Amino acid sequence: MKRILLECAAMSDAEIDSLVRTAVFSSDASAKAEARKTIHHRARQSGAVPSSIYPLYQALGRDEIQRRFTVPAFNIRALTYDVARALFRAAMRHDVGAFIFEIARSEIGYTEQRPGEYAACVLAAALAEGYTGPVFIQGDHFQASAKKWATDDGRAAEVKALESLIDEALAAEFYNIDIDTSTLVDLSFPTRDEQQHTNYTYTAHFTKYIRERQPRGVEVSIGGEIGEVGKYNTTPDEVRAYVDGLRRELGGDPGIAKISVQTGTSHGGVPMADGTIAAAKIDFGVLRTTTEICRGEYHIAGSVQHGASTLPEEVFNHFPENNAVEIHLATGFQNMILDAPSLPAEMKEAIRNFCFEHCLDERKAGETDEQFVYKTRKKAIGPFKQQMWDLPASAKQPIVDAIEAKFEFLMEKLAVFNTRELVAQYVKTDAELPEYAAASAELTAAATVDPNEGE
Repeated sequence: MKRILLECAAMSDAEIDSLVRTAVFSSDASAKAEARKTIHHRARQSGAVPSSIYPLYQALGRDEIQRRFTVPAFNIRALTYDVARALFRAAMRHDVGAFIFEIARSEIGYTEQRPGEYAACVLAAALAEGYTGPVFIQGDHFQASAKKWATDDGRAAEVKALESLIDEALAAEFYNIDIDTSTLVDLSFPTRDEQQHTNYTYTAHFTKYIRERQPRGVEVSIGGEIGEVGKYNTTPDEVRAYVDGLRRELGGDPGIAKISVQTGTSHGGVPMADGTIAAAKIDFGVLRTTTEICRGEYHIAGSVQHGASTLPEEVFNHFPENNAVEIHLATGFQNMILDAPSLPAEMKEAIRNFCFEHCLDERKAGETDEQFVYKTRKKAIGPFKQQMWDLPASAKQPIVDAIEAKFEFLMEKLAVFNTRELVAQYVKTDAELPEYAAASAELTAAATVDPNEGE
């Protein structure tokens, strides 16, 4: 294996492109590992530092920051390196410091992007665009399967699987992790505490697991979730039952930075018979009230909105107005890629055929072809990853340009323009924290091989 050695001089775009391609597609495991390690080190040397957003959120929880803004968290499922470059460009044009790259447990599977690969693409994009400052990479919806949880053996296996995923994410320098055991809420119990008991007990378990393994100088930003997205809307007594339970389990400190709530949306939106998305009725009062409770009673930053990327453009300014601390955006960008006019027709047809060949067991009675394809085409992203990566510029660049414009629009509506200086006040990079640098170097060295690669 030819070892990848690069001097500290600036790298050319061609060198970075080659390095990240090796990190993603090389059939040589050692070459792939070396490329990922090199990207992490070179990004840090250049000033793009994987970081935790927790200090900023703690300041919000203490009501030290009066400015209203909602931090966008972008799930990049396809064309990850190119789209991450577009996100950095948009952020740099408007001095945006408060933005997050994230990938969910489910997305890791069907997009075939383990944490090590995802982090390498994001950090290579930062290198290519000359971005400096904290880079927030987040594990979204590290979610427990309620089906597997139903038996003792299944529960033990799920706990182990989530612990292993946390280990893998930390090794890839994901210093922001959202624990989602809201799937375990049991509404058959008569009291809110009983309903939320399993949820807060295991959120506490994974919080302790993360705290015991986070590197020196880093306090990982941990998110919790109360009600599974797509179910009924969250109520104030659920918020209190959940956080009070966490406090008991963790000895007083709830340990989390934010709480994801249900406001009336669903992940990916609800497709109609013609493939269009049904309008969602959002209860912004849930976001506002949850944040008031979080900050006023528990010194937690506040509420998080999921399932928002397919919402109408005119609603996004309402999130900062109602004190949502964070918003997660995913399916809309996937749709911009898969529905793009410049995406070759033969690739669109191949993706459609993939759905009928490999996903028919997911088709529900009464669904039209368009509803079925809309819901399942995300499963083609992993198998078509290299074909999308290798699209000619004439097909790819219009897609990336449109997504970059959407990033810019969203960041303006969410009021995060000119937050770079604010973030820098609270989030210190390793240039200012020597212990952090040493610890991160150790973790980066351990992050070179994904333990579940290929699963």
